[in-house]
Amino acid sequence: MNTIVAPCVDDTAPAELLKRGERLLEPDVYRTCLNGQPAVVKDYTRYRGTPLSPLARLLVRREARILERLSGWKHAPALLGTIGGLALGMEFIPGQTLSAAQSVGVEVFEQLQYALTRLHAAGITHNDLHGTNVMVSGGVPVLVDFTSAWRSPRWLPVHPVSRQLRRSDMKNLLKMRQRLTGERPSASEAAQVADPRWVAAVRVGWKRFYRWFKGHA
Repeated sequence: MNTIVAPCVDDTAPAELLKRGERLLEPDVYRTCLNGQPAVVKDYTRYRGTPLSPLARLLVRREARILERLSGWKHAPALLGTIGGLALGMEFIPGQTLSAAQSVGVEVFEQLQYALTRLHAAGITHNDLHGTNVMVSGGVPVLVDFTSAWRSPRWLPVHPVSRQLRRSDMKNLLKMRQRLTGERPSASEAAQVADPRWVAAVRVGWKRFYRWFKGHA
């Protein structure tokens, strides 16, 4: 556990809803107790018996595997297990999100950058890095919500898509740092996250297609 938290008194106590899943394949998220330990559960059980059930189960398995891979790492919550195949239990991280924090020191972002570098070295990209997915607990940044995370196969780490995913993670980190601390990216950092030509070309092509599609819809 990242920070000492008082144990749960009663595993049967009512759960506290943190977020209602409203979009497609978005889980309900609530705080509860699992085996006497404060936990956060991502619950997809409303898809049980529907055509989306296999996809929901896949999301649970994928995130569980990522958290299992990161077991013991202070910058990610501990996996507490899966529940019925459609819910994922993980360690509750006390603290504030970066989005809600009143003041964030540069040292937090130094830790976060180091953590992201280590994550990428393990072949994992977060792919949804923003202020609400980073908790600051006892001065330590903790990455949460690995639903969109991707672990590259060993033979794929130098693939252009893998490099672009790592670049996107780092770009989001630098944006958060500038917004919360006022520190602009250095020239080397800006060069590191600059999109290659093929990415710019794909974006331009997609925008053109989207405008055309909307005009003919």
